[in-house]
Amino acid sequence: MADDTITGDEPVEPQIERRHGVSVSLSRGQTVLHPSRDELVATVEALRAEGFNVCIDVTAVDYLEDPARDLPPTIAPQRFELVVNLLSHARRERVRLRVQVPAADPTVASMFDLYPGSEALEREVHDLFGIVFEGHPDLSRILMPEDWVGHPLRKDFAVGRIPVQFKGAPGPR
Repeated sequence: MADDTITGDEPVEPQIERRHGVSVSLSRGQTVLHPSRDELVATVEALRAEGFNVCIDVTAVDYLEDPARDLPPTIAPQRFELVVNLLSHARRERVRLRVQVPAADPTVASMFDLYPGSEALEREVHDLFGIVFEGHPDLSRILMPEDWVGHPLRKDFAVGRIPVQFKGAPGPR
């Protein structure tokens, strides 16, 4: 039999807390789950079964210029991060999901079938960041004109300026 005792000289792997099979961290007192794109829908279904019946927000972050961020060691950072906030009124608890989305394939599964109210939120993320929600019923633009080219909240999107002209502005003093 092997001796499983720890003498104090061996490095001890930190225990990664898991919930529904995905890594968990804490941020400002809030539970944060880190599912992969493939685990997103199953994780959301499990949380919904726990009583997280309200999807408060779906948004994204582009980490192009600042790729460093606080993630569990098992999670590889990607350019985009999808952020989903769920609420349980019965438990009086919020939970956040942070899903890493690569720039080369910015797609995730839609949560529309579980939370029909996420329809407009997913359209907004698609419109502004270019993340595609597979299975979404209508990914048409929601904020930008239909003929707009690009996604304005991406960090590599050119910043445009519209000169402001004031009518009757006072001259130099």
